[in-house]
Amino acid sequence: CSLSPAMESSEVESDILRRVRALLRELDGHHPSCQSDRGMLRWTLHKKIDQNPSTSCVLVRILVKELERAERGDLRHYIIPLLHTLMYTLIQAPCIPDELCARVYDFCKRLLTLPKPFCTIGLDYASRLQVERTAPGILYQRMVISEHSLPSAPFPYQEKIFIFADPELLPEAICNALVTDTEAAQVSQSPGGCMSCVVTHALQAALGDTCDIHGLRARLQALPPGDVELWFQQVVAAVEGAGSEGGSERGQRTARLQRIYHGLLGSLPAENAPQEGLQGTPLPHPSISFHLWTEDEQLWKELVLFLRPLSHSCEPDRLGQDPEAVEMQDILADCDCCRQSRFSVLSTDSGIERDLPAQEEPCAADTERSRLHRKGGIKKKLSPLDSVALLQAGSAVPGGKLPGKPPRRSGMPPEPAAPLQRLHTARVVLLGDDRILGRLAQAFHSLRKREARRVFLTARLDLQFYHIPVAPGQPSAAADPAGPEELCEVARYLGRADPWYESNINTLCHMIPKLATMPSSPSRALVTDLFLTDVIAYYARMGTQPVGFQVHSVKVLFQDPAQDPAEDVFLTELLAQVQDSPSHRELSTTKRKSTLEGPGIDLTVTYRKVVLSERQKELALSLRSTGLLMKAIPAEEAEGLDCLRVTVTEIIRINNLAGRSFSAVANRFKTRNIKVRSPEQRPFTVQLDKDSRRTYRDVIGLEVSPCLEPSYCLQKTRTMKFSPGETEDVGLVKYLPKSLLLPINTFAGVIQ
Repeated sequence: CSLSPAMESSEVESDILRRVRALLRELDGHHPSCQSDRGMLRWTLHKKIDQNPSTSCVLVRILVKELERAERGDLRHYIIPLLHTLMYTLIQAPCIPDELCARVYDFCKRLLTLPKPFCTIGLDYASRLQVERTAPGILYQRMVISEHSLPSAPFPYQEKIFIFADPELLPEAICNALVTDTEAAQVSQSPGGCMSCVVTHALQAALGDTCDIHGLRARLQALPPGDVELWFQQVVAAVEGAGSEGGSERGQRTARLQRIYHGLLGSLPAENAPQEGLQGTPLPHPSISFHLWTEDEQLWKELVLFLRPLSHSCEPDRLGQDPEAVEMQDILADCDCCRQSRFSVLSTDSGIERDLPAQEEPCAADTERSRLHRKGGIKKKLSPLDSVALLQAGSAVPGGKLPGKPPRRSGMPPEPAAPLQRLHTARVVLLGDDRILGRLAQAFHSLRKREARRVFLTARLDLQFYHIPVAPGQPSAAADPAGPEELCEVARYLGRADPWYESNINTLCHMIPKLATMPSSPSRALVTDLFLTDVIAYYARMGTQPVGFQVHSVKVLFQDPAQDPAEDVFLTELLAQVQDSPSHRELSTTKRKSTLEGPGIDLTVTYRKVVLSERQKELALSLRSTGLLMKAIPAEEAEGLDCLRVTVTEIIRINNLAGRSFSAVANRFKTRNIKVRSPEQRPFTVQLDKDSRRTYRDVIGLEVSPCLEPSYCLQKTRTMKFSPGETEDVGLVKYLPKSLLLPINTFAGVIQ
């Protein structure tokens, strides 16, 4: 006995409501009884909708009701997770009634009265919904176009996900499994297949359940790639035109898409389409590349190659090129990405016209055109702003080739440069623990210093950072005695600040090693390919709210006077410990002094104490200590990220009747600037970001302060040349960010 449609619909709605309520209970800290389901509730909910796309309207309606209930009950920690789930469903839904979109739009507008991040996310989603209501299917279309760099003049944006993992911090099994999974996910994502998805989804969003999805897919699969691209360009032009013109042209857009639909399927009338309900079009996985981080400059190189692919960057002929192309090649040569190709294109041109090789019987018409005319003159060095404009102009042309331009007459002013646009978005996902984030802080600081000297990436690339914690399965070469929880302090802080990050991302910390070590089987491939890739894609797509972590700079002074001080940066912590004496003479002296004064060494600590009034209060301590620990990540969510929490292990001598004894006391304080010296020149070791590879030995002093933004330092130096006596920031310096913050994206940022 089969259920009636009404009873079946009621049963489906009850099942979806139960799953949504389970999500909310997990946000309250009530984890599912089955521990394996933790972190997978959101994924299983969306997978259920993918299997039955006609229920997407049911899920959207339930989510809207839950959002309105959370608003009435002041349950703000529900709002952002429910809103992300709703928008992700709405983007992929084949068709959503306009009245339902209007309810979501009105709710997002009401969020504008709340503090950040609610108003920020509400404004973003309200803007997207306004465009989606005008041109249904446009959000899906733009997402696929940008994520797969499909050719589209109306929407020329490109995105890519870069996954970086340190092979010395993660076991080989995890790295191999992630490489295999990301490569397998990209095999089926051909440009033609993505274009077919855009065409199918756009036509169904416009025509509704009258669209013959099966016939449309079969027709597109039978077409050659060139024809698919032609239909794709027509659909994109129709949808993007409607999104820019407004709601008054919605009828014309539908009629235009109707003509495209009939042109694809022939003269098949709409009523002959099989009535099977709405059949969804799966959202293709984004373009993902996996990188084992083995070189210090690897991040910079990959970002440059994303902007300018290698096939277009190493042009063999530099003669006759415009300055844009020459500038681009110099940038790429500077980052050494064209090293192999440049050996074979070494120029032997002397610059003298008579040294040119003679051509075999040149035709008369080409003789004058082929000659190189060189006249005397002075080469003008372009200003940094002109260089940026030329870089932008040279890269804005598809394929990297420059259009032919008539030569400018001497004495004529140059044409104004086109405004700069960020058409590329790089989403860099860091897999690992705090140690890889410390390495990211180093790379980010180096990148910002390079950009301060010569602007290239900043003006043309939107750079986003993401972090997925992975607990180390086995000790590695850079292993640290700290446990997995202590190695993932950044992820734990993000989880406290954003419950949706805790539910979806922090749960992967121990899940990824387990999935990577599962024996090869069809079930293992099903779980990893669908789950891990989907979660990474969901995080990169919906995690748009950054949390800025202060990067700290450290100057290390060594025992050897001939050795120059070292400058470095760290993100999470700095650990200083007494160094073992290498020689027997020093060892005997150390033992004799330790017997009299206790273990450790004498230190002088000078720091500026953090007080509520923000006044500078400088203090100095002279004590005997076995080491100190500076932590930048607070243990409590209420504490800020703008100061260091320093713990100095002080050795106190106690005299009593039984003799002399020593006790260790933890001396704690907060500061932003601190200096540590060893008056007796006794060495100690300094380790940064819990990474044993970043250990300095024979250290007698260090200075720690918040790392300044390199562009601020450069502009400050230029200002001081003209105003030597000026101490406060004046001019352009006042409007530049002073501190260097490393932004890591989450779903909500820090909820107030």
